[in-house]
Amino acid sequence: MSIWGKILGGAAGFAIGGPLGALLGALAGHAVDRRMSDGCEPTAPASAEDATAAATQSIAFTIGVIALSAKMARADGVVKRVEVDTFKRLFRVPPEEMENVGRVFDLARRDTHGFEEYARQIAALFEDRHAVLEELLDSLLMIAEADDELHETEVAYLHAVAGIFGFSDAEFERIIAGHHRAGQATEADPYQVLGVARDADDAAIKAAHRRLVREHHPDLLVAQGLPQEFVDQATHKLALINAAYDRIKKLREGAPAIA
Repeated sequence: MSIWGKILGGAAGFAIGGPLGALLGALAGHAVDRRMSDGCEPTAPASAEDATAAATQSIAFTIGVIALSAKMARADGVVKRVEVDTFKRLFRVPPEEMENVGRVFDLARRDTHGFEEYARQIAALFEDRHAVLEELLDSLLMIAEADDELHETEVAYLHAVAGIFGFSDAEFERIIAGHHRAGQATEADPYQVLGVARDADDAAIKAAHRRLVREHHPDLLVAQGLPQEFVDQATHKLALINAAYDRIKKLREGAPAIA
């Protein structure tokens, strides 16, 4: 599915609270349930509770992607055209949704809510789906690097979002290492990409590789209902993870092999 499939039409019948709901309400004229301070609340019958929750998460996630991307784009003090273009390229905004996406982007860029509020709401919605949050963080990294420079303020923003998402400092460094040289995988430190120490034994390296492959396998993300944009990113990330693992095995030739 596309991330834009329900940005407007799917809003009817759902009440999404918090800052994400406020943005959706401003866009679609949807009456946001002010009783909600965070998360979402389905209004469908109990028999459709699971389907309603999934659809509501999809809508909230779409709005959250736009909001955090807008905040990311201005983290260094100015929103550059290349950053906006990178967002459009990453998420394949269809022509018929361009105006709506642009409106939400501008609202999020100008509103008084801090990025922390958006990040906390998304983290609460996907607290049991860490891979989803990591793919979103990767997307924000791509936007930050769109102008070929990762500013200190952008790193600070990304680090803060990662913390809210539940990632440790070590995990944040792993994500940065696995992404920063996205087109130059052979130059990235393979140990950092896998999040392991250089003196880790083969068993620890193998376990780290297996865990990352399991978390970022495209089939898993498809099963979780992630949009195609994020599945494609996961496919690329999986290739980087496997390349790092292969490089470590070659670096350790002559030492006990990693089976």
